[in-house]
Amino acid sequence: MSVDAMLVCSCNFITDKDIRAVITELLDQDCWQLIVPAKVYHAMSKRGRCCGCFPNVVDLIVETTRAYHAERHTDDVTVVNFIDKLKRFHEEQQAELVARRQRMNAKVA
Repeated sequence: MSVDAMLVCSCNFITDKDIRAVITELLDQDCWQLIVPAKVYHAMSKRGRCCGCFPNVVDLIVETTRAYHAERHTDDVTVVNFIDKLKRFHEEQQAELVARRQRMNAKVA
């Protein structure tokens, strides 16, 4: 791992550079596909274990997708709409995670 790479997933020892590279490869295949953490991990032949890194992976997906389209001069309105959809997906996933934890805690109590 190079000095400027940040470890994102300690369970699988995956860096932000690894994740960004996979996202870019996926975007090269279809620049409008919905990329989610599971798709990124599948492309690396990995799987989420504790999944604590998934919120950071979603942030990397958003940042990398935005940069990808900016470099290719994609129409800003189209990109903004797509990025907003990704952000909403991220918020929904976070809300589901909180709800799941609350349900688990209620069962334990």
